[in-house]
Amino acid sequence: MQAYTLAQLAEHIDAEVQGDESLSVAAVATLASAQQGQIAFLANARYKAQLETTKASAVIVAPGTEVPDHIVAVVTKNPYLGFAKVAQLLDTTPNPAEGVAATAQIAPSAKLGKNVQLGHHVVIEAGAELGDNVIIGAGSYIGAGTVVGADTKIWQRVTIYHNCVIGKECVIHSGVVIGADGFGWATENSKWVKIPQLGRVVIGDRVDIGANTTVDRGALDDTIISSGCIIDNQCQIAHNAFVDEDTAIAGCTVLAGSSHIGKRCLIGGASAINGHIEICDDVQISGFSMVIKGISEPGVYASGIPAAPHREWRRNGARFRQLDDLFNRVKALEKEQKNS
Repeated sequence: MQAYTLAQLAEHIDAEVQGDESLSVAAVATLASAQQGQIAFLANARYKAQLETTKASAVIVAPGTEVPDHIVAVVTKNPYLGFAKVAQLLDTTPNPAEGVAATAQIAPSAKLGKNVQLGHHVVIEAGAELGDNVIIGAGSYIGAGTVVGADTKIWQRVTIYHNCVIGKECVIHSGVVIGADGFGWATENSKWVKIPQLGRVVIGDRVDIGANTTVDRGALDDTIISSGCIIDNQCQIAHNAFVDEDTAIAGCTVLAGSSHIGKRCLIGGASAINGHIEICDDVQISGFSMVIKGISEPGVYASGIPAAPHREWRRNGARFRQLDDLFNRVKALEKEQKNS
């Protein structure tokens, strides 16, 4: 476990040390659980009282925060961002693979860059290309003609179909499936006729995709996830969807086919985005929302019904069924009043 002095950490996160700069820490922790040799952070005022009881050697705080004398303060404008960057330095997560396992199967026509690492039973199909420093965990599959950019990390049991493109410095977690067929069908005499899905999935740089998420290949054009996007676990990205740069999508969200999501959007968990609609840049959608029409103005949007006591929910549900009748009665009254 590598340790860093507070002076080194402060330089890394653009902070000022108030106390012993030579003090070393080797791990990050919460204020409540931290021990000597660890660094904690205070990003939410509700936890300020824990500064008095924490055993952390140092705490990342915002300017003007009073810290007990026995704790060294590492002062920065954004403590949560500072914590994130320090946590990256002190991360002890093992790599998905070390070296090239004897059981890995690599097609003769595949091209591997420098320092590629492949776990047990990884399959690299014909014509695939892996950039420098790519790491692929055990049991993963890279289809024919697929390109994986340098410094990308793919965890265990990931499946990437043929002719897909994965950018540089991406992280793809276990169970992800990229490039499976989109849901494309026609009908003939009430029978389903499959439409071959001939597009690709193209993923930009620095994209993080959570466990068991699926990204379908395009029907004719490509499904595109742009650079800097983060996608949580168990999401569904349908064929020909387009997600622009730096958008974040929380768990269990569904993007229907040919939906277009702008830059820097935040989509809450378990949301559903209708197909063939466009959402502009800088839109925030609350969790459990159903978006059935396009959004052309930045801002915060929500739908769905919050939880309520069962009796209240049943009463409101009954009233909801009466809305159409109530509407017609109000219209009749308005008409009667207007004619009187």
